[in-house]
This record gives sequence, structure tokens and C-alpha cells, in this order.
Amino acid sequence: MDDLCFSEYIPSKRIRITDEFWREKTALVRKEVIPYQYEALHDRIDGAEKSYCVENFIKASKIAEKIRRGEEVPVYPTDKWCYDENNSPAEAFHGWVFQDSDVYKWIEAVGFSLIVRPDAELEKKAKDLIRLICSAQLPDGYLDTLFIINDRSARFSNLKDWHELYCFGHLAEAAVSFYNATSDRALLDAACRFADLISDTFGPDKIKGYPGHEIAEMALVKLYDITKNEKYLQTAAFFIEERGKKPYYYDTVLGKETVYDNYHYNQAHRQPKFQYEAVGHAVRGVYLYSGMADIAKRCRDEELYDACLRLSDNIINKKMYITGGIGATVDGEAFSFDYDLPDDLAYSETCASIGLIFFLRRMLEISPDARLADAAERALYNTVLAGMALDGKSFFYVNPLEVLPEASEKDSRKRHIKAVRQKWFGCACCPPNLARLISSVSEYIFTENENTLFIHQYIGCSANTDNAEIDVASSYLTDGKLEIKIKPVRRFTLALRIPSWCKSYSFSGDCEIKDGYAYFNIEKGCCLKVSFELKTRLIKCSNKVRANTGRVAVTRGPFVYCLEETDNGKELQMLKISKTPGFLYENGFITADGFREKEDTSLYSEWTEGDYEKTRLKFIPYYRWANRGENEMSVYVRIE
Repeated sequence: MDDLCFSEYIPSKRIRITDEFWREKTALVRKEVIPYQYEALHDRIDGAEKSYCVENFIKASKIAEKIRRGEEVPVYPTDKWCYDENNSPAEAFHGWVFQDSDVYKWIEAVGFSLIVRPDAELEKKAKDLIRLICSAQLPDGYLDTLFIINDRSARFSNLKDWHELYCFGHLAEAAVSFYNATSDRALLDAACRFADLISDTFGPDKIKGYPGHEIAEMALVKLYDITKNEKYLQTAAFFIEERGKKPYYYDTVLGKETVYDNYHYNQAHRQPKFQYEAVGHAVRGVYLYSGMADIAKRCRDEELYDACLRLSDNIINKKMYITGGIGATVDGEAFSFDYDLPDDLAYSETCASIGLIFFLRRMLEISPDARLADAAERALYNTVLAGMALDGKSFFYVNPLEVLPEASEKDSRKRHIKAVRQKWFGCACCPPNLARLISSVSEYIFTENENTLFIHQYIGCSANTDNAEIDVASSYLTDGKLEIKIKPVRRFTLALRIPSWCKSYSFSGDCEIKDGYAYFNIEKGCCLKVSFELKTRLIKCSNKVRANTGRVAVTRGPFVYCLEETDNGKELQMLKISKTPGFLYENGFITADGFREKEDTSLYSEWTEGDYEKTRLKFIPYYRWANRGENEMSVYVRIE
């Protein structure tokens, strides 16, 4: 790995977002999403599914206090994925087995938000929750409300299904974020105590288990980065190395003979360093791959890095929607086979695209490759933003590319497809995940090493880097232009990504092009002017994608566009776009020449040319769909 260009991301504290588009989004999260989710975690949103999250920590705190006093505490079953008033006593744990993670993600989002804009009232709310969380921690560091409330003796007994290490991962990430924002160590110390317990419990000469739902791997690396405690890095590396070894750990614990069913689901079918195809639960997959990239970088593990390259190539080239969505099938919320990307059955979970961005940034830290940054951009501006309503008060878990509301209601195969965003979810992983990513979006702009500063995402900002003070004035989303003012601290190289959607570009200085980046030698203060040709384009799928043969999508820059019934009438499948569409871009929307096929009510008839009338089609950015009530939507349209 000696020939790779290792770099570090620049933390939020050293970046100030000035970009109008992203200032609006981060402000929306700060003003609407974070307060709304706080109420949801306390079960105070009318008409929304209950979270039980804060309620569980209150129960666990009381149990922990009784344990400290030496009192007997009750035992309840720990045998289900989800517990509610109908299947569990009122005093027992309620919610999904991973319910704790929702409050941790909320705290993580708060941490990033406080870095952007201090808020004493919000900080106090978070600290109050942190005190509650810490009061539930057991003396040996264990912290998971399901097992604290229901059965302390059952902890770590079913790593495959019960999500303790997953919840720990979100605890650690929240702790690091909040500590970075406030210097308050309470949650960080709690996370380290739990990490100490995990590191003392699992390892080559200890329990040879590993998480069923990954994230602990990259979370342990985050703790290592901030504490420099080597055992955290060693435990993360152990989890990755041990995963998929035979006999399968899960089988030995559950008393079964080795079987192959379901191990693809959690990427435990073979050791990660030997994996070549993205399979199984998509969120689990990209969280694992993120941890793999972390370990590959810090341990200079070439074998693991090669696996990450294979997996990223497989996702980007064969398993990713044009919107940056991944996980094509509802069965297991999983990756499907290569080129299987159905539009109207798509799962494309919001969390999966967020996890993909985590993975791709870590890969960019190892070696710059514009294809990776392009994919992260595609996911960020389309599936991720579509996961949240424009007012920040409702959310998509699933992000289809084609919706017929009647089918979602009447076709059981499509009931996971929602035509309108939901106020909240019992399984509410996506809304707080959105909040933490958008609040930390500045950390995806740059990476740097002692010689080179890379700009991967073109978000207007001012940044204080090791190499220079940088001011990026960006109208990238509207006209493809950038003005980058540079005050160097020393001589260095500036590397700018050339977006794959751009066929023509210009720079005001001399550069060398390599792996999709333009490299400039910077010796003194300067202003670099950049122009990427921003045109509306018709994009087709590979003809191996059966769902979209003879159909195209409309894109402009990083944005994918879609048709909605509100603008184009019902029966979107009747529409065709002209091969010479005469695109007009205005105020963020695109119109084009097209045709509407006249309705034919005969179920079968002899083939003749269809009867069409000319029409003007209107396309809106995909992330804006379903903000005007329930209606049909389609990304792809037939072409003349």
C-alpha cells in the first residue's frame, strides 16, 4: 500500500458552511428535525408510532439503581425482535431490540449541530439525556436497556440477532461527536467503559464472536482515534478477521450444525477479506465495509483494502440505483443480484445510502478516486435528501424510483413502498441517521495529507486546513461554477474532483489530471476559478437492467429528476420523452418536449403504432418528490 495517498478528513470544527443550499438543509435539521425527533423519542408526536426509547432508559436506570443497592430485580424474556404492550409486561423493555440506537443517533446529530451553531438549550437537553443514559450503565460498563431491564444473564448470548454491539457502536459515535462539540466527557467515559468490557470479553483467547449487525467496528476505531487506546483498534480488527470463519460462531453458540442459510444476510458467509460481492442486508453491509476500510487504512492491510475495492466496484457498477440508492429488495432489506434494480419494488433504504457515503469517504481517505466521490455525491443529493420532507417533519424509510399509490395500498408486494412520508417509525433508524449526516456534511468535503488537499464535494465553505486557508464560493448546483481562494501555509498540491456528469470543464490555472482529479501546484496565495459544464442529460441504464429497457432518466449535475402526477397527470407510464427534448431549466425544474399515449382499454389487441399527442413534460428534483400530497412518481420515462 506504499503507493497509496493516505489522507485525513477535516473535522467540522475547522469548516464553516457558506453554501446557500446546505445552510438551508443544516438549519432545517437544527430548527425542525432535531427538536421534532426529541419529541418523538419521548413519545409526544400525535399519530406517530411510539419510540419507547427514553422510556426504556428510565426503566433501565431504575433497575441499575436496584442492582447497585443489592436488591432483587425481575426477569423477563429476551426472545423477540420487537416488544410492545401486547406481548410484554408494562415494566419490561418495549420497542425493537436496537431501540437504544435512536437516542444515540439523536445525540450524535446534536453534537455536530452544536459545532455548527452553539445552542445552550439544546446542549442542556442532550446533557439531561446523557445523565439518564449514564445512570442506566451497570458497574462493569455494560449498557443496553433490553438486557438491563429484561435479563442481565442473557447478555452477549445471541450476538447474531439481538444488536447489543450495534447499539454500542451508536453509543460510541454519539459520545465522540458530543465530546468534540462540548468537551463534556460523560458519555465518552461511558462509551469507553462499555468498550473496555467488550475488548475484555471478545478476542483471540476469549469469546470468538462478532456483531450480527455491524457498526461496532468503525465505532471502536473512532474511540481509538480519540483515546489512542490500542485495544479498541485490536478489537475492531478482531471482529473483522473473525467474521465468517468456520465453524461459524453463531452456529456453535446456538447449537446448530453449520448451515449456509442467512449468513449472507449479515455478511458472515466468508471472511470479509475474501468477499467480492456486496450481499445481504445493505445497511449492515456498508457499515461493515466502512469498518474494513478503517482497519485497512490504520493497519496498512492491503488484503482488506483490495476487498474494499472489489466491494465498492460491485456496488457502484452493478448494484446502485441512479439515485445512489442501494439494497434493491425488501426481502432482507438487501442487495439483490447484479443488475437487478427494479424501480417500483425498490427498497433503497435511506440508512443504506448514508452508510454508503460513510464507506466511500473512508475509501477516499486511503486513495482518491473520482468514481467513489461521484457515487457519494449521487447518494447525498438524491436518496439521502429524499428521505426527509422539505419541512423536516416526515420521512421515507424506503426510496422507490416509481410509485403508484393504489399499488402500495392493494399489492402486498409493494406495501413497503409509501406514497407519502411518515411522521415516524417504530423502527426509526432512518430519521436520526439523516440528522447526523446532514449536520456533519462538512466532513465529506475535504481530505488532506502533508502534501495535498483534496476537494471531493463542492459545498461552499471556509476552511482552516493544515495546508491552507480555503474559501470556496460555490454556485456548483446552479451553473457549475466555483471560485476557490487559497492562502497557503506552505507549498502544497490542491486536487479537485472532476465530476463524471461533466463532459467539458475549465480551470484558471495549469493542472495535471489523474484518476478523475485535477492537481494544481500551489506556492502562493491565489484565486482559482473553476467551471464545470452543467447540462441537462438523458441517462440510460445498462441493457442488463431489465426494468428500464427503452427508458431514460433526466439528470442535471448531481441531481436526478422525476415526473410527478401533480405536474403531468395520471398514468405516467403513458408518457414518452422526445429524442430532441428541447430542455428548459428554470428555478430548479426542467421541462421537455414529449408525448402522451392515448388510453387503450382493450386488454389485448393486434399490435399497431400507438396514438400519441404532444405534451410538455415537467421534471422535478427527485429529492423533492412527495411534498405536494399523494401522487404517482417515476424517475424513468420511455423515450421516443
